[in-house]
Amino acid sequence: MGLQLFFANMAPRRKPRPLRQSVRAARILLAQQAEEISDWQQPALFDLAPDPDVLRELTTAQARDWSWRTDGIVFEHAERFGWSKRQTNQVRRSLKMLQILAPEGATTIRATEVIRLRRYDSDSNVRSTLDVLAAADILIDDRILTIDRYFAGKFDQIPETMRTQLELWFDIMLNGSRIPPRRKHREETTVRVQIIGIAPIVTAWAQAGHHSLAEISPAILIDSLPEESAKRHGAMLGLRSLFTILKDRKLVFADPTSSMGSYQLNGTTPLPLEPAEIRAVLNHDDPAIALAVAIVAFHALTNLQVRGIQLTDISDGRPTMPDGRVILLAEPVRERLARWLDYRATKWPNTRNLHLFVTMQTAPRLNSPDHQFPWKKAGLSAKALREDRILAEVRATGGDPRRLADLFGLSIEGTNRYVDTLEHPDLTNHPSRLGLHSPVN
Repeated sequence: MGLQLFFANMAPRRKPRPLRQSVRAARILLAQQAEEISDWQQPALFDLAPDPDVLRELTTAQARDWSWRTDGIVFEHAERFGWSKRQTNQVRRSLKMLQILAPEGATTIRATEVIRLRRYDSDSNVRSTLDVLAAADILIDDRILTIDRYFAGKFDQIPETMRTQLELWFDIMLNGSRIPPRRKHREETTVRVQIIGIAPIVTAWAQAGHHSLAEISPAILIDSLPEESAKRHGAMLGLRSLFTILKDRKLVFADPTSSMGSYQLNGTTPLPLEPAEIRAVLNHDDPAIALAVAIVAFHALTNLQVRGIQLTDISDGRPTMPDGRVILLAEPVRERLARWLDYRATKWPNTRNLHLFVTMQTAPRLNSPDHQFPWKKAGLSAKALREDRILAEVRATGGDPRRLADLFGLSIEGTNRYVDTLEHPDLTNHPSRLGLHSPVN
């Protein structure tokens, strides 16, 4: 029997690197392993937090044979979304930590376990790790949505019957219903606004001794409405939606809102901004802020439209809107667009995100930025800036409603809201009335 000889004081031979598996092979292997193991898992008797230093050492060392099976998916994901080497290594390290923390034989990972990695590694990339696990079909998303937590917090002190009725309404509003009468789902923002409107009223009914919404009569409902115009309007919208759904599901005998007429909310008067304030943000050092402000200040796009612009929508300085309008960008907007595109190409050269505006969070993904980008940093509201631009057009054209509707995509009611400001006494001597509106003046 021969002996293997080594030279003294030399680094040991590296272990052979396993061959990289294809994404398809990795997913097939994980699926086969999941079929061999029962869905039942032994819960931990004691939930002990691991030592972060020991965990990092084990991650650096050879981990279990689970991570190299997912490396093919990680590298495919990194190449597809243009990840940096640092971000790729962060995800691989996070996957190794999850292997060490997971019970023996586990083939699925819960999202809450991934989020918990922040306790042990401040440099972990949780969002990208979740994306990879979801692409590998081994993620169990057990996260509680913010809107669910908000709903539970608003109605935690009401009777059980009333809570059940509200939960049914909440589920149909968020997810819709395929059972006749069918109903489309609503946006989370809409549901949140309606919760804000009905939560104080429903809580007051519960404190008054009502145990079910079937006990509410039109007289009780009218007496419960707030006096303030905006709050009253929001409460009416929420209550109509609530009792309509409950009546359709035969959980109330009658809809107390059916006999009530429509409530007209008192409209607000759009006001112009100070020209100096607009000029300051137009020349902002951040190219994203300068471009976003310029687009709204010159062309009055909404925040949603600005965030939804993609690179493929712009041709020869003319972006095409979803409604078919083609906008010829003003020269100041083109200058800021060129500066932002240069910055974007330098900052994220490998991103596959086609949206015009990208951030550190969206560059390795395909979604648009958050609704607060970049307005929170700019200190200016896109809505106020859009109203300022439309008011300037009203003054310049004498309030031509057809031109306003075609230029800005306004409805009849929206157009009249701006035309009615022509003779408003508070706007008579404003700089926009005197021709000082232009941001580049």
